[in-house]
Amino acid sequence: MTKTTMAKPVDVDRRWYLVDAEGRILGRLAAKIATVLQGKHKPIYTPHVDTGDFVVVVNAEKIAVTGRKLKDKMYYRASGYPGGLKETPLAELLVKKPTEPLRLAVKRMLPKTKLGRRMLTKLKVYAGPTHRHAAQKPEPLTL
Repeated sequence: MTKTTMAKPVDVDRRWYLVDAEGRILGRLAAKIATVLQGKHKPIYTPHVDTGDFVVVVNAEKIAVTGRKLKDKMYYRASGYPGGLKETPLAELLVKKPTEPLRLAVKRMLPKTKLGRRMLTKLKVYAGPTHRHAAQKPEPLTL
């Protein structure tokens, strides 16, 4: 009989990955990133331990979407007051905050717990081609 091994936080070896988002489809890219942040790509994956890696995304402003999502897809936020629901189309959000659509897509694919919020802190998204994590020597992530 084989024993199931459970990872402990000290057993986790964190790596840094670099992803170029130029021309990539938003949802497909977000799904791959969420998998890496959770650590599901590793044999040591344990659901209650953060076994994931860091992901640095560059060129987030050049992300692609299919169909008519640029004008039809809406992002909602509420102020908490009556009638305080605000909606922003994807095209407008890409102009104002180019990193936000990808960050939100990944966030919504992660667990809605303390662990999921901790996983999201390992995601670093940049609108342009430069990033501040050269010292970590991120390796390209094959998607």
